[in-house]
Amino acid sequence: MASRTLELVGRVDPAQSFDADALLRFAIASVDGFPQTPSQFIVSQFGHGQSNPTFLIEVHSGSLKKRYVMRKKPPGKLLESAHAVEREFQVLHALGTHTLVPVPKVYCLCTDSKVIGTPFYIMEYLEGRIYLDPMLPDVPPTQRNAIYHATAKALAALHSADVEAIGLCSYGKPKDYCKRQVERWAKQYIVSTGEGKSNRNPRMSDLVNWLRENIPIEDSSGTAAGLVHGDFRIDNLVFHPTEDRVIGILDWELSTVGNQMCDVAYSCLHYIVDISSDEVKKNEGLEFSGIPEGVPSLAEYLAEYCASVGKPWPVAQWKFYLAFSLFRGASIYAGVHCRWILGNASGGERARHAGKKADAIIETAWAFIHRESVLPLHPPQLPRENMQLGNGSGDSLNLSGGRFVPNKKVQELRNKLIKFMEDHIYPMENEFYKLAQSDMRWSVHPHEEKLKELARKQGLWNLFIPFDSAARVKKVISDKAIDELLGAGLSNLEYGYLCEIMGRSLWAPQVFNCGAPDTGNMEVLMRYGDDEQIREWLVPLLDGTIRSGFAMTEPQVASSDATNIECSITRHEDSYIINGRKWWTSGAMDPRCKILIVMGKTDFKAPKHKQQSMILVDINTPGVNIKRPLTVFGFDDAPHGHAEILFENVRVPSKNILLGEGRGFEIAQGRLGPGRLHHCMRLIGAAERGMQMMIERAISRRVFDKLIAEHGSFLSDVAKCRIELESTRLLVLEAADQLDLLGNKKARGTIAMAKVYIFTYRRVDTNKEWKSDR
Repeated sequence: MASRTLELVGRVDPAQSFDADALLRFAIASVDGFPQTPSQFIVSQFGHGQSNPTFLIEVHSGSLKKRYVMRKKPPGKLLESAHAVEREFQVLHALGTHTLVPVPKVYCLCTDSKVIGTPFYIMEYLEGRIYLDPMLPDVPPTQRNAIYHATAKALAALHSADVEAIGLCSYGKPKDYCKRQVERWAKQYIVSTGEGKSNRNPRMSDLVNWLRENIPIEDSSGTAAGLVHGDFRIDNLVFHPTEDRVIGILDWELSTVGNQMCDVAYSCLHYIVDISSDEVKKNEGLEFSGIPEGVPSLAEYLAEYCASVGKPWPVAQWKFYLAFSLFRGASIYAGVHCRWILGNASGGERARHAGKKADAIIETAWAFIHRESVLPLHPPQLPRENMQLGNGSGDSLNLSGGRFVPNKKVQELRNKLIKFMEDHIYPMENEFYKLAQSDMRWSVHPHEEKLKELARKQGLWNLFIPFDSAARVKKVISDKAIDELLGAGLSNLEYGYLCEIMGRSLWAPQVFNCGAPDTGNMEVLMRYGDDEQIREWLVPLLDGTIRSGFAMTEPQVASSDATNIECSITRHEDSYIINGRKWWTSGAMDPRCKILIVMGKTDFKAPKHKQQSMILVDINTPGVNIKRPLTVFGFDDAPHGHAEILFENVRVPSKNILLGEGRGFEIAQGRLGPGRLHHCMRLIGAAERGMQMMIERAISRRVFDKLIAEHGSFLSDVAKCRIELESTRLLVLEAADQLDLLGNKKARGTIAMAKVYIFTYRRVDTNKEWKSDR
């Protein structure tokens, strides 16, 4: 079970206390955006971790509440070169500024010990989940696999950072890393043990000698060198509150430039020894106690990492790297126990047992060294992630009849949807079209609302909502009435079959509350909105009583690349002021549109992908000027419309920011994947209906004394259309399947292929002939 980051804080340990007023004065003067006149300032301490004391800072100013994290050196006499918060700040700043490695943003560093007694730095607070136990108890097997997958990917991303490009070329020496580390930790162990300190184990000296004699050649050459975290393990990762992806890598005290395989081996220690409990015994890792269902084996985890970062299979050197990691872990725990004896350990009572842990780890290291085989000769073939789709009821995708065959639940929904279209949508299309071409085209046909109510009663409402997004909303709103608004608990693949049916009519998606941009905007609020934003804006969108718009594209820049946008979102006290011009804001012309999600820049000087933010704007806010509807080939798509909007000094509450400043690009990437596939599937449906109409025409009209359908050229064109339509559908379904199984980032290539290929599909050209003939 994961612990929320807020669940890991408690009272400040008296031994770690400091002058909170001095910290407040420093933060007001040094942290950009820190409330200048706080009404309340609360400091609590994180209990997890045995290294540099870490504190949660909560500051209130009126209705505004902000959280920060402060990390400092512990007081008292410290081991040489230990607890270097200055280095932590340096590496976090470099990674946060120049890379997409998930790390918290750092705000400022104070090296003046006169302020609160020791050097410290202040960084971003990350709201998320931390898994303290690598066995992941009470976590579903499919989610365990996803968590380990994300862990391997995070380590691979860290190791892919170019130290020279991000200004860390002097952060450490790439050659002879292990050689130096063996000597360093041997020295640290001697300093931490002995009379009046932790017990000194004579077997540690023998272990040091074995390591000295078995250092891999690649260590002296520097071929395995790069940025090293030094303490990479699952409980030093913050996972997204609802998604199984890493949003923050913590505890960089031991980071340097060196042999990266040491990081990899250290992240695998729990397979060899269980260090999560207070009492550690030899050989009690997952390989001995049993690997929980869903958790990959050590070899599978290692293969995932190697494949992601492009490193060779380390079968020849693995015994050294694991033994070295165990040796280093023993030295660290001896140091923790020594600090507990001296009274300055930050881990509290958990540090009491650290000495026994050190001895057990030493014995485990020797047992591992004496094993004949520690890895298979070749990496295991990575299985495709076997995630169960749907709402967890057991209706997983049925592959018995082919790769993509809807399961029973989806097939039943599909049949209901087809019947609804035939009974209610198609018969009303001409009426809808007449209104859209009249002087009243910016109004809503009264029959549309009746159809929406009927669709809702038949269980065909909000079918686009993924089950994981629905689960997050249910945590915020426990009222059972919300359940009927959260769809059928489908995966992206399952919804794809239904989205295609809706695409057969231009008017259908909105009847089922599955029209763009509302689907994407609701997804944003479900995944990234806070409690208040969900209640105020998501619920009426789910209920279908309002609609929304998405304002990103700008006329003066190539807005398909979000880094180019120029709209400004400027913080002013408890508000943000928005200035800019947007166009192609789909949905903004609809009379039911009440809320816009606006993308702009809150910090033009921040790293390229952290300048953007998204903010909620009530469309009736003063300064929001809808200038005109734009047309596509002469069509204005009334009553939906695509608006040009001028934002002139639009002031909105600061609480309207989504996820936080600088997170807009991240949100956009999360929003685009499903939205792109929805468009693709709707176009598949439009193509299918186009073919149906073309064939109906061909079997009813005669040319040169025979039906059009009897001409060889027509049959040839129909065959080509069918081949292209089927291949396009399979590509889109494959993209949806990958989005479910692999996530947005890894599936982005296939999603992009589907998006491109759908618009090169030649069905439109072929249909021109029968349309012009008609």
